[in-house]
Amino acid sequence: MAKDGTNRGGARVGAGRKPKALVDKIKDGDAAQVIELPSPPTFEGADVPPVKEYLKAKQKMGKDLCAEEVYKETWLWLKERSCEKLVNQQLIEQYAMSVSRWIQCEQCISEYGFLAKHPTTGNAIASPYVAMSQTYMKQVNQVWYQIFQVVKENCSVEWQGGTPQDDVMERLLRTRKGM
Repeated sequence: MAKDGTNRGGARVGAGRKPKALVDKIKDGDAAQVIELPSPPTFEGADVPPVKEYLKAKQKMGKDLCAEEVYKETWLWLKERSCEKLVNQQLIEQYAMSVSRWIQCEQCISEYGFLAKHPTTGNAIASPYVAMSQTYMKQVNQVWYQIFQVVKENCSVEWQGGTPQDDVMERLLRTRKGM
């Protein structure tokens, strides 16, 4: 406590050693705490919960929004690792929507180019789609890191192969071909 009676100083946020992944703790023989969820009653089930309507909405430009596809792929990836109950469904929806909006911005950049016309002067300016694309990509990465952190801390089995985040660029290229 400072002389003026305020509580200042102390450890900084994010300071210190980063936590190990659960798989690494188990491999090293360290004590590992796994979240034990109660066993659910019998499910009648679908692999993926119903997708909200706003993730399937037709867009003004006439193209389909790929958020539904991203949502399903991410959910199934989490389910394979038994982490689908640990990640908030809204976080997955936010990730899917951000990826699809990023893809939309990239399509607009491909269609209209990197330059735009200033509305009053008529001079060339940077396209607003470029800045929007960068913003959405930053948002995609931040949300993905939150999802992946939950998987990293709670998945007790090592996995190999890609993640839905790895497929973002591939999805962008597929939408350009119209596949």
